[in-house]
Amino acid sequence: MKRIITYGTFDLLHIGHIRLLKRAKELGSYLIVGLSTDDFNKIKGKQSYMLYEERFEVLSSLKFVDEIIQENCWEQKEFDIKKYDIDCFVIGDDWKDKFDYLQNICEVIYIPRTVNISVVIQKV
Repeated sequence: MKRIITYGTFDLLHIGHIRLLKRAKELGSYLIVGLSTDDFNKIKGKQSYMLYEERFEVLSSLKFVDEIIQENCWEQKEFDIKKYDIDCFVIGDDWKDKFDYLQNICEVIYIPRTVNISVVIQKV
């Protein structure tokens, strides 16, 4: 079984998220999603429209997501890869080269983003 992991906030789920998750799942047989907690999003300077629990529920409904874990900090990726016996780390290519340091423990793949879909929406 080839195990894949990816991370993100996945707020206001859109076609770009769906395409990333589907492509990630196509690379293996088991997909784990590290879902950023609300507290971690604050550290990243983000504020989600949906709470963690709501984003978890939405992701849980997707047939190609096998497991969801909490993402609490930047540093946990290496720990998670070892803990969950991950074969491949997948992330959007907007992060190109940022996670190359993980290549010593698993394959790292940067998936092209869906053009013109991820936009910053401000709360009114």
